[in-house]
Amino acid sequence: MDIDPITEQILLQQKPKRTSRTVISRQTKIKRATGQLASVAARDRNDPLYKRMVFYREKYFKYREMLHKKYSPRVRSKARR
Repeated sequence: MDIDPITEQILLQQKPKRTSRTVISRQTKIKRATGQLASVAARDRNDPLYKRMVFYREKYFKYREMLHKKYSPRVRSKARR
């Protein structure tokens, strides 16, 4: 069975995909996890600030920062795991 020249060129040009890893510091990992867990905690408690954050997408980051300040002491221990 013979492969047409175009298909043969495509097969020869394909290279294996390369993946890369990014190393993040422990502090960065804790900061990210704290932020995510703060949003989850606010949603679970039906926090009105969370509802505002979702409703007003343009003010999302402002409200998210307020939630992180409010809930970060509570969820920091979870973030360290």
